[in-house]
Amino acid sequence: MKPLNYKKNLPILLHVSAWVLLGMMLFLLAPLSWKVTLPYQFWIRQAILMLILVGVFYLNVHLLVPQFLFKKGKIWAFLGIAMGITLLLMLALQRIEIWMNLPELMHRAFKPDVPYVPKSRGFFMDIFTLLIIFLSFGISTSVAAVQKWQSDESLRRQLEQERINSELSYLKAQINPHFFFNTLNNIYALTGIDIERARMALHKLSRMMRYVLYETEKDRTLLSREIDFIKDFITLMKLRISEKVQVELHIQEKFTDTIIAPMLLLPFIENCFKHGISSQQASRIMISLTLENQILHLRTVNNIVPSNKNNPEAQSSGIGLANTKRRLSLIYENQYELVIDDKNPENEYRVDLKIELK
Repeated sequence: MKPLNYKKNLPILLHVSAWVLLGMMLFLLAPLSWKVTLPYQFWIRQAILMLILVGVFYLNVHLLVPQFLFKKGKIWAFLGIAMGITLLLMLALQRIEIWMNLPELMHRAFKPDVPYVPKSRGFFMDIFTLLIIFLSFGISTSVAAVQKWQSDESLRRQLEQERINSELSYLKAQINPHFFFNTLNNIYALTGIDIERARMALHKLSRMMRYVLYETEKDRTLLSREIDFIKDFITLMKLRISEKVQVELHIQEKFTDTIIAPMLLLPFIENCFKHGISSQQASRIMISLTLENQILHLRTVNNIVPSNKNNPEAQSSGIGLANTKRRLSLIYENQYELVIDDKNPENEYRVDLKIELK
């Protein structure tokens, strides 16, 4: 025998429990407090009214509201059908009561010493029954509206997530060629200066290519791998720069590993070497990366050096940072803080980025 799937059956159990509770409140508690012996026909009538309420509820939730109320221009048809069903059900219930001779039986139960005078056989309005049916229509309409809102919200979130995933794939596809374009330019420059250093650079690049090929296909990667990638990149850049460039590197060595979006920090560090190095005067680059209480803190400082318009790297300067800012807003939304200061007396480009990694 298969075990019961409680999660699957939970909605059914909730519905049954709700109807049992409602039925006890509306049709059992009050009659039992009347302190009279009620005929069994009365309880049959109560059971029929309960079935009517259940039928009205699910008919309205699954048919009337979706097919009429939520359709443009059909609200009056919905109201007309609801009123028609209400009147028909009240008339049918009244005929059943007359067929069971319930009015006379109830009169004898409450007033046994008073002779019974039959009422007119015509239709008469039972306010309690009318309100109960209206209540069933009202609650079921509210339930259907909430279900539709939840369904629309779930669909909206799904479409938004698909849009974000598509956009992230597009942004990563832009970042990766942009990075390799700049790195290959670095190696090309080294081949005319020092072949051995160029070979070392190619070895570093091959390690970084493996990271890009395998890790950027994932939505997340380990922070330790991202930091190793950044170290390789900085080592590669330092092979190219002259002794005039002072590089201060402060990367936390010991930390509890966590996950991060791949290739997210590189553009800020790449920007330091691309725009903070001067061929004529001394320049300074400072890079600090720490992790504390799941808050990743990246700080970079570099001199602002006028770019050479004939330099291919300068022509593509805005792609990496612009895409990275977009990725930050899509992936981490309200979990990050980015401050960029390029208007200061020291003529430095300063980046202060904090990301809450969960």
